[in-house]
Amino acid sequence: MSAESKQKSILITGCSSGIGYASAQALRARGWRVIATCRKEADCERLRAEGFQSLRLDYADPASVAIAAEQAQAMAGGALDALFNNGAFAAPGAVEDLPTDCLREIFEANFFGWHELTRRVIPGMRAQGAGRIVQCSSVLGFVTLKYRGAYQATKFAIEGLSSTLRLELDGSGVEVILIEPGPIDTMIRQNSYSHFNRWIRWEGSAHADIYPKIEERLTAEKVKSRWELPAEAVAAKLIDALESERPRARYYVTFPTYLMAYAKRVLSTRMLDRILIKQSY
Repeated sequence: MSAESKQKSILITGCSSGIGYASAQALRARGWRVIATCRKEADCERLRAEGFQSLRLDYADPASVAIAAEQAQAMAGGALDALFNNGAFAAPGAVEDLPTDCLREIFEANFFGWHELTRRVIPGMRAQGAGRIVQCSSVLGFVTLKYRGAYQATKFAIEGLSSTLRLELDGSGVEVILIEPGPIDTMIRQNSYSHFNRWIRWEGSAHADIYPKIEERLTAEKVKSRWELPAEAVAAKLIDALESERPRARYYVTFPTYLMAYAKRVLSTRMLDRILIKQSY
């Protein structure tokens, strides 16, 4: 970004670690004004100590979404140039064992909060005739694996909402872009353990034999994944989505995402199911 050009601004959610933190660092290094949000004020304070502008934003708290959106746009001079919806959590468990209240809670954070924040920044982007809304979806936004139903449901919903919004914003100068990572080295697995403990009751479950294996994976210090990439790989795709003159509608990140997108195109649903059923948690 040249010294003569106006500094572009972006609001990034979920910046305490992982994809959000790596993206905030990468974009600041490229000259962007980064407004980094976290769910906990302690994490915001840590980011401020590192020189970031940081606001508390909890997707499940509508008041914090409204306040952060207003403050971020004021920091950006009235309107943001970009929004990166990223913060989310997972709640592992078989669909038949997930209480409906669990789904309500995860949708509040992973879907409704994203929608609320996005609605609040669109008017400013429309007024300036330009903007980028980037949604951090997942390979699990277009294919499914067992015991991830709650998280996958929110990502499928984000995919549908984003694709509709992309059509509706055509001609406004505002682009809507999906990033679909796949396996990335973040804290989402470890952070999901508390949700697993809170909602899943093993007693009498038809899946009782698999839950110890899920718990073991969730509590493991490190789980080896052949195709896992660091969070910086997503940040690189985000830079492309933000700075390309004509960004793509979707950006894949990891090999499994490319592979599953191809498989979904060429295989029947039943054939793809046979492959996915064999995948362990």
